[in-house]
Amino acid sequence: MSAAEEPFLMPVEDVFRLRQGREVLVTGRIERGGVHEGDTVETVGPNGGATALVSGIEHNRTPVGMAKADMNVGLLLRDVSADVVERGQVLVTPGSVRVHGVFTADITVLSEGQGGADVACGDRLRFHIRTAGVWGTVTLPRGTGTVRPLHGAEVTVTLEEPVALTEGQPFAFRHHARAAGTGTVTRLPH
Repeated sequence: MSAAEEPFLMPVEDVFRLRQGREVLVTGRIERGGVHEGDTVETVGPNGGATALVSGIEHNRTPVGMAKADMNVGLLLRDVSADVVERGQVLVTPGSVRVHGVFTADITVLSEGQGGADVACGDRLRFHIRTAGVWGTVTLPRGTGTVRPLHGAEVTVTLEEPVALTEGQPFAFRHHARAAGTGTVTRLPH
């Protein structure tokens, strides 16, 4: 599938209300696919689920008719309230991405010098997925008591609030208020 055919996905970094709340400017870096002025996009993530019309696109403060992967852009959205668009969500081609509260991942814990600490089954960690930060609980494989610094494991993560996820999605996590490790989403429930 070429970049032009790949579904659009852009993490929401900032949201600005414009023209007495009738339009919303959303900024972020396009992760994949492309978007054209006049396209319909969907917000996915915490409090997401609304669709909006892209009525304008800006790249480097210049209006453009189309934007593609790896571009930092501002999208002017019409037909959506600023109250339903927030940092941590993603804008996507409608129906292409769903939210999940549980996923399987491969994680690696940083060294102790970098902030890594033992991760035990049931530990509550702060997961940073794209622009979302959400608390979650980690479940280790049967027979594994802890994951030590500089080691890895396949784990199940249960988030306290569902977020937009795709298989292969990288993330970072914090433990005891310190950067503790990284991971990659390997499986999502269907």
